[in-house]
Parts: sequence; structure tokens; C-alpha cells
Amino acid sequence: MKLNPRIAFLGTGAQGASIAADFTRAGLDVTFIDQWPAHVEAMRENGLTVHMPTRTIHTPVKALHLCEVAEVKEPFDLVFLVVKAYDTRWATELIKPVLASDGFIIGLQNGMTHEQIASIVGRDRTIGAVIQIASNMWTPGVTTRQNDHDESWFALGALDPAKQAEVEDVATLLRHAGRVEVTDDIHSAKWMKLVVNAAELIPSAIIDTALNDAACKPGMLDFMRKAGYEAMEAALADGARIMPIIGMPPVMSNHPERFVDEIFEEVLKTFSREDTLTTSLQDWRKGRRAEIEDVNGWVVNTLAAHDKAAPINDHVVRMALQIEAGTRDFTDRNIDALLQIGKS
Repeated sequence: MKLNPRIAFLGTGAQGASIAADFTRAGLDVTFIDQWPAHVEAMRENGLTVHMPTRTIHTPVKALHLCEVAEVKEPFDLVFLVVKAYDTRWATELIKPVLASDGFIIGLQNGMTHEQIASIVGRDRTIGAVIQIASNMWTPGVTTRQNDHDESWFALGALDPAKQAEVEDVATLLRHAGRVEVTDDIHSAKWMKLVVNAAELIPSAIIDTALNDAACKPGMLDFMRKAGYEAMEAALADGARIMPIIGMPPVMSNHPERFVDEIFEEVLKTFSREDTLTTSLQDWRKGRRAEIEDVNGWVVNTLAAHDKAAPINDHVVRMALQIEAGTRDFTDRNIDALLQIGKS
């Protein structure tokens, strides 16, 4: 890797902006690229403000609108893709012409997006990633990150084994933003994160409730765990192995359901604050789509491909799609309807 690589963050919302700010403050050559015009203009005029639990940082940044990618003359050596999973394909196609021939795209995203990225730029230019940070953004140019560097966690792994040695260089850069583990099995690591996401993201959003509050409501913790159990079944069916993520020790249980219980408990204890809203609930409150098909829908489709059912996740998907179609509100009054499938 070059001594001072050209780096782009494509997607500088709540997550991408705070990580890119860490890179910028470390003196790296970073370009912020985003699809929210007001956010780009606010960053250009006033820089970026990042609120963290015990401190606030402010830094000037170099920001581009999506349309200005076509004006980039010098290719990027590294592109951190921090867009919604459902935006992966178009975002990768957008940035491909300005990715160096020996550069990498790193998908800091939910879902199994690494394979989509690789289908466009090649496995030799794709690094899969797992991200665990709680954050939110409601105001252009201002993001709130609820986990400081000591709590933020990432995993990185090459899709092409021949490129695995280069992942450590990327990890060294990403350590400006938090703890980073390099793995030679990013497929399994991504699945383990999807197991957690299937349990927490959409189920808590359906009842319009902060994650910790959702887990405390009667019946909800058991329901969310069952969604995670189905996701783990899908992971194993897809060839993933059970492995610890988010900094948990290797002595975790290898029993699929106990593993889900342990990792979900760790998320609630370490990464979730009392007011933490999942990214899905934030999306709905902003009038945007959530990553339904890329998380719970992925579980349903994976198990269906192996002639197995996922009734809990299928129920979550159906209710979530009703919300996005406007035939159902997201409200705490949904809890009875949500839990009904788990009682059958």
C-alpha cells in the first residue's frame, strides 16, 4: 500500500462520517462522498462535528456530492463503502471508475454485501468487513457516535486469499477509529453479525422502541432470540462456522443457540445505550427504507434455498414490508401481532 493512500468514504452518514473524521484527524488523505446534499454543503461550510459519550470533536473535511465523483481525476487507493446494503450495487458501480487498479473497496456495512462488491470490482479488490458502532445523525454536518474508540469494533478479511497479507495495512488505518481484528474467514464473521442484526434491527423498529427498551418488554427478548436462532441456522446452512465477533473471547459457547444468547447479551450490554435506536428505526423515522431483505429476508431466502423454513424472520419481513407499504404503522401497539407467531 502507498505510504499516504488516497482514501474515499462513500457514504458519510452517522457511521461513515465519524470513522472518516478519525482518519482525517490522523492526517490521512480522505474524501467524504455523500448522497445527502444538505449534509455535504454543511460539511463544506462548517466542517464535521462528532459527538461522543465524553467528548466532542470538530474537524474540517473535504466533501463531494455524488455527481462530483465524475470529476475525480486521481483514483482512490481505498474506498470504504458505508452505504445501506440495498445501495451496494449502484454505489460500487459509481466508484469503480475511480478505484485504482490495485485498490480495494471495503464494505463497512450490514448484510452479506462483500459478494456483491466482488461481483463488480473483482474478489482481488474486495475486503469484507464487520462494523459494530451505535450512532445516529439527524442534522446535516453533525453525527452522534455512542461508542468511543475503545468500544468500537471492526473485523476485516480479504475475499482473495492472495490479498490477505495486505489487509493488515488497511486494519492499521482503521485502528484510528477503533479495535480491529483481521480474519481469514470474513464470510463467517459477516454471518455472525447478521445473526445479531436479524434479532435486533427490524424487530425493535417494528414496535418503534429503543433497542434496550424493546428487549425489556415481555416476550420480546425471547422473540428476538428466536429470530437470531433461525439466522444462525441459515449461517450454518450457508457454510459459516460459529466464531466470536465484537471482541468477545474465543471461549464462547459453540452451541448455536447459546452463542446467539451470549452475543446478543454483549450487544445490549456494551454497544447499546438506553436511547440507542437501531439503524432500521432511524431509517423509518427519516422516511427511508430499512435493510429488510438484506437481513431478515436474507435468513428467509437462505433457509428456503436449503428447503427449510424461517417462520420468525418471515413474520418480521412481512410486518416490516407492511410498514414500508404504508398499510401498517410502526408503533409499540404492534407488539401483540409481532409476538403472535412466536407463541404458535
